[in-house]
Amino acid sequence: MSPYLRILRPEQWIKNGFVLAPLIFAEKLLEPGAFTPAFAAFWIFCLLSSGTYVFNDLFDWEKDRAHPLKKDRPIPSGRIGVGTAALLGGFLSLSGVFAAIFLGRLFLLTALGYLALQMTYNFWLRQVVILDILTIAMGFVIRALAGSVAIKVSLSPWLILCTLLVALFLGFAKRRHEIVLMGDAAPEHRKILSEYSLPFLDQLIGIVTAATIVSYAIYTLSPEVTARLGSSSMILTLPFVLYGIFRYLYLVYLREVGGSPSRDLLADRPLLACIFLWGVVSVVLIYL
Repeated sequence: MSPYLRILRPEQWIKNGFVLAPLIFAEKLLEPGAFTPAFAAFWIFCLLSSGTYVFNDLFDWEKDRAHPLKKDRPIPSGRIGVGTAALLGGFLSLSGVFAAIFLGRLFLLTALGYLALQMTYNFWLRQVVILDILTIAMGFVIRALAGSVAIKVSLSPWLILCTLLVALFLGFAKRRHEIVLMGDAAPEHRKILSEYSLPFLDQLIGIVTAATIVSYAIYTLSPEVTARLGSSSMILTLPFVLYGIFRYLYLVYLREVGGSPSRDLLADRPLLACIFLWGVVSVVLIYL
């Protein structure tokens, strides 16, 4: 892969699928008037997120040289210069902001809020224990919020809660993988890792896992959903959620992955198939 493409981290664009969640769950998928702005919002967040990834690499490139995996990234490996990367990151971010103007003032404010959150994370919050993961999780919530603003629908509180919990689950698993991979050298790569331990992270993962499953189960049986569908059939999607979470826990604890949730998802066929089937069944239940 070209270093200029790799630095954009296109495999991470799958995270921007949360932008499309309101389109599906608000029953707007088949409406051209909602479909077009929703996918425009998706690609705008691809620009914005790639811009933040470039700046994130700029903050970490010296420390990444000591990381067994990140040392091969374009900046630490020397394939892209620091100045060139800074220009690329600025161009992507400004392009995303400019494109956001065409989806309305509220969407523009949401996009700016996302960039502000990411910059605050890079400058400060990444060094504050627990808040570092909460900040990453809020980035996912903002994606879902942006999707609802783009198509002018209200965002379900249940969608916000489930998005937040899933993001926390992935974030704590990522921190665990970093500690396992780096061992005693973990704090040298990322100072905040000295504030975490495996028992602490395991407890947090257990809490968030249980909360995610319970929240999703309550969502499927909530009056809002049953009234819209005319039945409680959405509970049929719960087995896919259970398998997906349990499969990811298996990958984290027995395969020692979790450092890149997007890459892990794309590399694990059972997990990928589970998410695909969950999406198909959800669409069938909501629209048919």
